[in-house]
Amino acid sequence: MSGRAFLFGDDVDTDQLAPGAFMSGGIEALAAHCLEGLRPGFAEQVKAGDVLVAGWNFGMGSSREQAAEALKHLGLAGVVALSFAGIFYRNAINLGLPVLVADDLADVADGDAVELDVEAGQLRLTQKDKALPLEPLPDNLKQLLADGGLVPHLKKRFAAARREGTAS
Repeated sequence: MSGRAFLFGDDVDTDQLAPGAFMSGGIEALAAHCLEGLRPGFAEQVKAGDVLVAGWNFGMGSSREQAAEALKHLGLAGVVALSFAGIFYRNAINLGLPVLVADDLADVADGDAVELDVEAGQLRLTQKDKALPLEPLPDNLKQLLADGGLVPHLKKRFAAARREGTAS
């Protein structure tokens, strides 16, 4: 899926992704205010297939899984960053939002046409005819993402085990 790059800097925290003032409003309210403190209008501008590209320590702060859920709700193809806060990374994977680490993002500009290929571990800059390598995800995490996150993945596994008559 192709989209545009939305560029952010270092230390984007979960309070920016899922502002506390809107926590009681559900995921629609949170997503509508996602990142508005750093980039007003972000939620209205982002479209399915877009990729958030960031610097170091993306998703730092609290353990609220709504931070990753808001990005997924907006239709992002994923997040590519130089590094992630551990709990955000795990929450994103569990919710089915691809998060991939890059060694270098200097060639990415805000608004670039991009394609995120999780399977190949690449961020393609389509107008620049360039592919940036990303740290590959292990096969088990790729499968979890392909299944839509941890809960759908486990449901699929348990259903298969029931069909096979095993309890794995």
